[in-house]
Amino acid sequence: MTGGRVAATVPPTRSRRGEVALHTKLAPAPAGGYRPLERMGVAELESLRVILRGGSVIDWRRLNFRDRAEVDSYLRLNQFDHEDSRDERRLRAILAQAVEYLRCVFGYRVAEPVAQPEDLRDLFLLASGTVEPRRYRRIACVVLKVMHVIHHLEARELLFRTPLRESDLAQRAHRRIMAEAERMRAAGLPVLEFAGNSKSRDSLVTKLLAKKESVAAQVFDRVRYRVVTERTDQIAPVVWHLTQTLFPFNYAVPGQTQNNLVGFQDLLAAHPRRGQIIPELQLPADLERRDPVRKRNEFSGRDFRVLNFVVDLPVRIDELLPPLDPMADELGRIVFSLVEFQVVDAATAARNEEGDASHERYKRRQHQRVLRRLSRGLVVPKKGKRGGG
Repeated sequence: MTGGRVAATVPPTRSRRGEVALHTKLAPAPAGGYRPLERMGVAELESLRVILRGGSVIDWRRLNFRDRAEVDSYLRLNQFDHEDSRDERRLRAILAQAVEYLRCVFGYRVAEPVAQPEDLRDLFLLASGTVEPRRYRRIACVVLKVMHVIHHLEARELLFRTPLRESDLAQRAHRRIMAEAERMRAAGLPVLEFAGNSKSRDSLVTKLLAKKESVAAQVFDRVRYRVVTERTDQIAPVVWHLTQTLFPFNYAVPGQTQNNLVGFQDLLAAHPRRGQIIPELQLPADLERRDPVRKRNEFSGRDFRVLNFVVDLPVRIDELLPPLDPMADELGRIVFSLVEFQVVDAATAARNEEGDASHERYKRRQHQRVLRRLSRGLVVPKKGKRGGG
């Protein structure tokens, strides 16, 4: 720690929002290991764009890896270790499935350097156009897109076939996330608060009754982490940091971003090298203006501002699978846990608790919707007997 700064860890409590909360308060510390906007290039901005827009890497036409060391870091973020023979076999099995799919379903001609690379990391470098032959960049990128989907599908199947309760999975994810929160504090990132909440059963029931799609599988915010930065311009660098240390940007859930706080266009406008960066972007620079993707919580006040996104966090479950279990070779050792992140700066966080934007007003609007849906033609409870949730 620097200058006597202390991070206070608060034990689990029941919050006024009906959630079970675990907090790590991060005192401000001098910046260190921090990449502000002006130091970001195309690679950083494009990974951020996926999250800010709620987009998908399936729409990309190239990756942005410069060397094998960067690929190593990315694989570790996905919980793979290419030096582990089990992980090597697993990755090659996913690659083989992707190649077979492309050849059989669409008749793609997948070159052998792509279908069977000597070093799997070179597949990512081929897709980035970093190594020769560069003519394989497009097909390598196509193969990796299919691998991305296959890995996710089989990880879901593994979770269904594993005796792991949802609460236990969330706790494993929580330990990883809060460990990263402590590392961020130690590195001096400008984060004032990093708090985790698990929705109570009453809150989940209320949310499902308020939604048109009353299916429990469609609740993305069972576990939510709130990150508060000192200033608005620090939000993008902090989110980018998380994509390098906690979750892979490609597993941000498409269509689940709510963002009226940090626009990609605003980042470009503020970047000192925007003239060099814009021509290098693989999606149009004005895409957000021409094709806005804006998800808004219908119960939030008009003045409520936030960057809210959902990620599928990879979690290893090696100890739940015997060493010789054939399921481990068939489906791997990695599952995913849905986690929601709410990122906001301190001034905006304070305004979000005032007037129509406040959580009290939010819950009131949500409860009114639930009562209307529950009581159509039926009895409405007396006001004094209505419970919380």
